[in-house]
Amino acid sequence: MGFPDRLMGRAEGLEPRSRKLQTIIPDHVEVVPMPEKVTKEKVLVYVVRDGRLLVFRHTDYSYEEVGIQVPAGSIRPGEAPEAAALREAREETGLNDFKIVRKLGETEYDISPYRFEIQHRHVFHLELTEPTLDRWMSQEDHDGEQEPTHFECFWIPLEAAHILQSGQGALLGRLSD
Repeated sequence: MGFPDRLMGRAEGLEPRSRKLQTIIPDHVEVVPMPEKVTKEKVLVYVVRDGRLLVFRHTDYSYEEVGIQVPAGSIRPGEAPEAAALREAREETGLNDFKIVRKLGETEYDISPYRFEIQHRHVFHLELTEPTLDRWMSQEDHDGEQEPTHFECFWIPLEAAHILQSGQGALLGRLSD
């Protein structure tokens, strides 16, 4: 995703990820500053059981808006990536008994134009040690700071995990390393 190079300009003194978009109208060129991209530290987890991956969908939004996702989120200030991975898995699924199998690696994803943000993702393989249904409802309460987000959690075959949104499947291949 992104703008063709011919539409991107660079202003002197701007950070490497800051850009300007040139709007080309016959006999007129307008330079519109693009918001500066910030890098955010994130975690992303693959919970695997019996060849299936734990995923969820937002029940308040359409698939076209948010797609199918795995538990993921921001690392809080002072929080270790491992602790953030376990917290996000618990918050988004409503389950508790997770353990880290291993860290699969780190990757970056440019989420623009949704947000002008680079996500530096720490990706973990987690094991769930409690029983679950095939499908269940959950919600994330956001520490009471905003309205809850509602989820439907379910399992999909690992072979179908290519459907994950926003590059979330980037390190799935490392599960078999």
